[in-house]
Amino acid sequence: MAHNVVERNNVTIIGEGEIPIVFAHGFGCDQNMWRFITPALKENFKIILFDYVGSGNSDISAYKTNRYCSLEGYVQDVLDIIHALDLDEVIFVGHSVSSIIGALASIEEPQKFEHLIMIGPSPCYLNDPPEYFGGFDRSTIEELLQLMEKNYIGWAEFFAPEMMKNEDKPELTEELEESFCSTDPVIAHQFAKTTFLADNREDLSEIEVPVLIIQCEDDSIAPLHVGKYVHAQINESTFEVLPTNGHCPHMTDPELTIEAIDNYLEPNLATS
Repeated sequence: MAHNVVERNNVTIIGEGEIPIVFAHGFGCDQNMWRFITPALKENFKIILFDYVGSGNSDISAYKTNRYCSLEGYVQDVLDIIHALDLDEVIFVGHSVSSIIGALASIEEPQKFEHLIMIGPSPCYLNDPPEYFGGFDRSTIEELLQLMEKNYIGWAEFFAPEMMKNEDKPELTEELEESFCSTDPVIAHQFAKTTFLADNREDLSEIEVPVLIIQCEDDSIAPLHVGKYVHAQINESTFEVLPTNGHCPHMTDPELTIEAIDNYLEPNLATS
């Protein structure tokens, strides 16, 4: 089982420390997106990187539509890895949709998690006026999903710069676009549908472990007010706003992201 999961999810383990920190990539990405963050943590942590089934260099033959038609399939990927590596007191760092995937995993097995770190989380991308504005009307999401089906490369060319939002770093936008295009379009469309139509607002209050929310000042995918909403709904959470743009600060502004993680973990780990 352990061997199969490690291969299935292309698990990579680095670092000299004993404290396990699991990094989970967002939609359309893979574990390589964490490469600007991990060197700063290698000395003190046991770093676990992986690709969700259907992403990166995972075993694509393990992809089953009925498993990954909801976020629960991705939650199971996370729990499978934690069990296969026999991890406890996990610090889970999730980007974008993985913030919610990690939250759901922690609700299912809270004893396995010590902290959650959410980068650009959104429990619901759809607007639900007048109480909630996730940033997207349903018609906009449906148009994006239709574009993915009809012209996947065109969708990638449109969505990558919107997500990265750092025109002065075109190489990162190109990398993200290439990552989108390297994913099987059918799998990517299903993951997008699962991500952008999900509504996990009611789950936030069930999170039992402490949470750090890292939010960019200007993020059109997960706007600032969404981060504030997540913070308000979680019993024990810290909210850190980075003075930067886009949805991928771990790539565009790794120093700021590392500083936010360090500032949060150092006092918390010292008292744990």
